Amino acid sequence: MSGIIRFISDPHFGHKNMAIRRGFNDSYCHDENFVFQWNNVVNKGDTTWILGDITMEKNNYAILDRLLGNKRVVLGNHDMGNHAKTLVHHVNSIHGMVNLRTKEYGSIFITHCPIHPSELDYRVKLNIHGHVHENSVIMQCNNPELPKRLDKRYINVSAEVLDYVPKTLEQLINND
Repeated sequence: MSGIIRFISDPHFGHKNMAIRRGFNDSYCHDENFVFQWNNVVNKGDTTWILGDITMEKNNYAILDRLLGNKRVVLGNHDMGNHAKTLVHHVNSIHGMVNLRTKEYGSIFITHCPIHPSELDYRVKLNIHGHVHENSVIMQCNNPELPKRLDKRYINVSAEVLDYVPKTLEQLINND
C-alpha cells in the first residue's frame, strides 16, 4: 500500500447518543459528516488507520465501504471480537496494538487506549491513540502542587478532536 498515511479513531457509526453528544441531530447526520470529511481528504491509494470503536458494539460495517482508500483497524473497547469475521470484509486489515516504525520519529505505538507512560520512557517516543474523547492526555505528577500540563508524547486522534478529518503524522505533530 502506498500513498499518504492518516489516522483517526472512534467513528462510533450508528450511535445516536454519541452523535448528539458531538453536536449532531442524529446518527445519520453524524455518519454522513464523517464520510464527507474523510472522502474530502483521503484518496484511493492512501491508507488510514482507524484506531478503534468503529461502531458501538453493533455489527453494521457497510458504511466503511463508502470511505476511500485502504482502511486498517486497531480494535477498540467497543469493537466486538465476534464481529471480526464481518469487519474484515470492509477493511484491509485488523490489528491490536501496532508498533509503527518511521524514519522521522522512530517507533510509535498506535493503539485505541493510551498506553502506560512507562512504555514511552524506554520503548517508543509517541503514542497515537483514541478512546479519550477530549483533546489530550494530562501528565500526572505525584506532587499535587505542580501544575498539570499536557503530555506531548500522546496524540489523541478521536474523531471530534480532529473535526472528523483523518490527519497525517506530520499534521498531528505540527498541530495542523
